[in-house]
Amino acid sequence: MLVKIGKWIAEKRALILILAVALLLPAGWGYFNTKTNYDLLTYLPKTLDTVKGQDIIIDQYGMGAFSMIIVENKDMKQVQQLEKDIEKVPHVKEVLWYDDVADISLPVEMLPTKLREKFFKGDATMMLALLDDSTSADSTTEAIDNVRKVCDEDCYVSGMTAILNDLRDLTDQELPIYVSIAVVLSLIAMLLLTDSFVVPFLFLIDIAFAIIYNMGTNMIFGQISYITKAVAAVLQLGVTMDYSIFLLGSYRENKLRYPGDKSRAMGHAIANTFKSIIGSSITTIAGFIALCFMSFTLGFDMGLVMAKGVIFGVLTCITVLPALVLIFDKAIEKTTHRPLLTKIDKVSGFITKHYKAWVLVFVLLLVPAIWGNTHVGVYYDMAGSLPDTLPSKIAQERVRETFGSSTMHLILIDKDTPAKDQKAMIDAINEVDGVNYCLGMESLTGTSLPTSMIPSDVRKKLESDKYTLAFIGTKYYPGCVEVNKQIDEIEKILNKYDKTGMLIGEAPLTHDLVGVTNIDFRNVNSASLIIIFVIILLVFRSLSLPLILELVIEFAIFVNMAIPYFTGTEVSFVTSIILGTVQLGSTVDYAILMTSRYQRERQLGHDRKEAVRIAHSACMGSIITSGVSFFAATFGVAMYSNIDIIQSICMMLARGALISTAVVIFILPGMFVIFDPLIVHTSLGFLGKKKKAEGHTPKTIG
Repeated sequence: MLVKIGKWIAEKRALILILAVALLLPAGWGYFNTKTNYDLLTYLPKTLDTVKGQDIIIDQYGMGAFSMIIVENKDMKQVQQLEKDIEKVPHVKEVLWYDDVADISLPVEMLPTKLREKFFKGDATMMLALLDDSTSADSTTEAIDNVRKVCDEDCYVSGMTAILNDLRDLTDQELPIYVSIAVVLSLIAMLLLTDSFVVPFLFLIDIAFAIIYNMGTNMIFGQISYITKAVAAVLQLGVTMDYSIFLLGSYRENKLRYPGDKSRAMGHAIANTFKSIIGSSITTIAGFIALCFMSFTLGFDMGLVMAKGVIFGVLTCITVLPALVLIFDKAIEKTTHRPLLTKIDKVSGFITKHYKAWVLVFVLLLVPAIWGNTHVGVYYDMAGSLPDTLPSKIAQERVRETFGSSTMHLILIDKDTPAKDQKAMIDAINEVDGVNYCLGMESLTGTSLPTSMIPSDVRKKLESDKYTLAFIGTKYYPGCVEVNKQIDEIEKILNKYDKTGMLIGEAPLTHDLVGVTNIDFRNVNSASLIIIFVIILLVFRSLSLPLILELVIEFAIFVNMAIPYFTGTEVSFVTSIILGTVQLGSTVDYAILMTSRYQRERQLGHDRKEAVRIAHSACMGSIITSGVSFFAATFGVAMYSNIDIIQSICMMLARGALISTAVVIFILPGMFVIFDPLIVHTSLGFLGKKKKAEGHTPKTIG
């Protein structure tokens, strides 16, 4: 059946290419109409109090995001005019400044010291712009862009939305370069490792179709994260290149079987390739699907997009690529050359002969690899991963240097909480380490007046039907140890005076992100190991082989993650979560390829050492080609990217591809030799029916 379908695809190659090109139009339209989400905090579970508090702020106060704006070298009237101009910007709800609590004709020196320090420092003054929608809403990002236009060079606009806007601009600028670098480096790798100057171009054209289809169909999700958008194409290129290599190799074998009938040869090649890559692609898809077990739904976002990308890679490999190969078959034959990897038998023989030494290396490195993997530093400050030259980062640093604040928390206090308790709460929060100020109803007026005597415009800004609002300026950055400790202390104070109160803002959300992703890390790793264990179990009908193959690849992952620990480098929390599943799902194929050939040679009657030697020699070239292709697709992006999260993900995956390749080539053969008796006795039909009937007994190691 598969051969018939394959022959039909081969015969209808012109039609298939026409359809493939035609489908690029709706895919391109879908790509440009898929929204990109730059705010990773929106992927937190909706059940968290910090997330609920964000919604309450919008519902009760008609505001969501805020921006601290530093104004320098302007007199009071100029600042007041700027305040009015900013308030005219659509979706800016309020601008809080000094003139909300005192007349600008009153000399600043006459203000209470604590109040004066909240608004003035030297030639600089600070105002707080409140916007009417959430941090990453389109209306909010547009409003911040317009606020920047209103301000001049002596103004610095900070805040999470300003950071997201800069991130958007930087990502849009770099994304085409990511793809270009990945294509060029992959092309160079394939030109060196394959035996034709035309074949690499055909491979890349085929994968380009799959990538465009995948990115275009993301429209069904409504939006994808900027991380997914940035790395999806590069990852898809890296993990699906194998399929093209399988097809071409099978086609060449079948051309020898069916000389003069290229369509028939390609039909059999498609059938053979489909059977081969189904097993390979399933493990890769499983790795990506495991990301969907995260409660931090960025994993769901990336997992579905990448799993879909692998499926498109399989489909184009058995439809578009055969058409391209048949059309350019003569050009392929005329441009053949000697590949870089030719005589690898001696190297393979050396590796398999000294298998005990490589296994010893594995044993010696295992403990430090596990230690480094479990102790590597992880950072959660997404703004901190961006270049310091961005306007939002410059503004953030200006706020910190001038007023000692790096970000701001918000407190929602039950309106019925007695005034004395609210004052006591604010006083206690002001004493927490790292808090520069807690700005609420009492601190704005500077008195203990009854609420009825406080100006109505001030009450309107800080009170709703159910809540009183307070602002906390902190000198700590979101995601750092100090701010997380500070948040814990503030929450204790808040619960003491108002058990229903909520602490919200970027730092509290990031604080919750730490707890959520720590759980996700364990869940995702467990899910990926279980799913891939079951797949290998079903493929080889073995209890021991899944354990051996996963042990080998997990060791490669541990080594990869341990390197940042021993070099004193922190990695992004996103990288720490996705690396294990992606590296496992993408590179366990290398181990499966060698295992299949090892089993085949054992079934042909070879002893364990000879079977391993033959399997290693036969598979080493393909494994190196695949690993280097994956490395090439990701390494260049890692070197170029100015976004540390993207750089971290790509660098770890690039390094992981090489480490997994090395581990499979050097360590896995020894595992097969040592554990061969266990493998034979824990695998159904491992030696084949013929060997069972003869009562074959594996030879012992001499």
